[in-house]
Order: sequence, then structure tokens, then C-alpha cells
Amino acid sequence: MTTAAIYGCEGHRLTDAEKAFFSDVRPWGFILFRRNVESPDQLRALTAELRACIDNPDAPILIDQEGGRVQRMGPPHWPKYPPGDAYLKATNDPLAARELARLGARLMAHDLKEVGINVDCVPVLDVPVPGAHDIIGDRAYARDPATVAQLGRAAAEGLLAGGVLPVIKHMPGHGRAFADTHKELPTVHADLDTLDAWDFAPFKALSDMPIGMTAHIVFTAIDKKRPATQSRKAIKLIRERLGFGGLLLSDDLVMNALSGTLTERAEKSLKAGCDLVIHWNGVMEEMQQVAAGVGKLKGGAKRRADAALARIVHTPEPLDVHEARLRFDAALAGRLDAAKGPDVAEAQA
Repeated sequence: MTTAAIYGCEGHRLTDAEKAFFSDVRPWGFILFRRNVESPDQLRALTAELRACIDNPDAPILIDQEGGRVQRMGPPHWPKYPPGDAYLKATNDPLAARELARLGARLMAHDLKEVGINVDCVPVLDVPVPGAHDIIGDRAYARDPATVAQLGRAAAEGLLAGGVLPVIKHMPGHGRAFADTHKELPTVHADLDTLDAWDFAPFKALSDMPIGMTAHIVFTAIDKKRPATQSRKAIKLIRERLGFGGLLLSDDLVMNALSGTLTERAEKSLKAGCDLVIHWNGVMEEMQQVAAGVGKLKGGAKRRADAALARIVHTPEPLDVHEARLRFDAALAGRLDAAKGPDVAEAQA
């Protein structure tokens, strides 16, 4: 029996207690963070161990590998990738930026697939407004919905071509939040027409993507009391107005934007219409609380989960990794040289 949850783990390898817990509760998948990452060989061993626990060699293993501030795998074993806004800054041309964003995501997919990770929580489709909290900031591809949609689709397609599923986030939009959901619950007071034209637009444009993640934000135009993750009204809007038919994940249950016990948080999120809940930190006592609020993955949620996994390409698009990385780095370096000015660029040539 697969349950409607995704869990983290504490370290570089699983403890006996973690193995027993995962084997017992049989989550749909797992999520990794920087604390779980040491080297390619270690990561391959960990992803194999996680899948062995639930006797599923194809189990989804997620990571947040955006680039910039949010990159769980980095130097010395993996390249440092830029934040989302770097692609447009490097090219100053949405079409060229689109090609660069796709290439960056294709390279990330190669890195992830090499160590057994098959889901990346990218692209960020949030569109910041002036004065919003910097929790999104440079993670956003641009400052307008149309360009965010263009570059977000490019990134998603790069991941898919490399055999990794993208996750569009944070539905129905985090760009207008004036607080960090890790610390508190933001409330957005914009009217529905404003939200539809700005915040919702990139998600509507990428409604065909296999997986999405909710935002822990109250939108008073949708539901005055509950954050989107735990609001039936907001989930209905995501399904109907945004047209999203894919697998819907909650953002992390531990965030302070949510209240109540972890059991209650899981129950409320699933009851509202999330298909799966995420618990990230690997603390055993907390995972046990979440498990008490999570039932079997079934019905429409299971169908959406199966459909998402069916989108994984098991023979990735051909890629000359060395050539692609040189091309990617050169495009970004060109932007850095231009920023330094012609005299400095010439002196370093």
C-alpha cells in the first residue's frame, strides 16, 4: 500500500530506524536536501537504499535544484548553477534566454539522473511584484508573467528531455507575498482579476506539466481563512481556473505558515485536495506524526501520480555534456564580461 506522502531523511545514509519506518509506511516518494548530499557515489547509494526500502526501483526521488540560493548539489562535485533571473540578464533577449534556460535545465537533469534523482522542484513560476518579500527574488525568471511562462516552460522541457520530472511552483502564485512562508503565514489581498492577469498566468500557461506544488498563502479573494494548501476553494481554482490536471503536492508541512500538529496539517492538506504532502526534515518523531494523518494513495490522486511518472523519459535526449557545459558557461561568462566593461574584459582576455 502506497501512502500519500513524501519524506526526507536525516543524513548521508539511512539508519535502521528509517529503513523500518519507510518500509512500514511505504511513501510514494522521497525528497533530498543538502544534508543528504556528500558525493556522487554516496548519493547513488542513498537513492538506491531509499528505493529498496519500499521495494520500488522507480520510486520518485525529489530535490530542489534551482540554482543560485536554492541548489542542494553543488561544488566540488557538481557545477554551480545561476539563479532563475540570470538567464534574461545574461542575454537581454527572451528568446536567447529561453534557449539558455533549457540548456541549464538539461544539464541539471543530467547531473540528477546520474545519481538516481528523477524529480526536480523547478520551475519557479512566481512573478514578484515591487516590495514583495525576497524569498522569491532572484529565483524568479523575470518580472512579468509572459517571460516567466516562456522561461519556465524552457526549463521544464530541459528537465523532461533529460528524464527528470519538473514541478511547477508555488501554485497559485507566491510573487505577491510580503512574508516568508518558512516563518509566517502571508496574506494576499489582491482581487481575483489582478491575480488572474499576473500571478495565475504562468501556471495557466504550463497547466500541462506533470506535477505542481501549492503555496502556503492566504488569498482573500479565494478563501479568507485558509492558506491555498489547505483550502478546498483554492485547490478547486487550481484545477478549474488554472486548468491544472497534474499531481498536486503540498509545500513542506513543517513551515510556520501552517498551524496545528503535523498530523492535522497533513489531514487538512489532503482533505482540501492536495494529492500528496511533503515532510522534509527527516525527524523521525515528526514523520510518525505526519504518517498518522496520511492514508492510502488512491482514486484520482493515484491516477495523477501514475500519469506523472509515465512522463519520465527513460532514454534521455542525446547530450554532449562537455560541449553543452562549455556553451552554457560561455553564455553566462559573456554576461559577466559585459558587466565588467570593455577595459576589464580586454585585460582579462
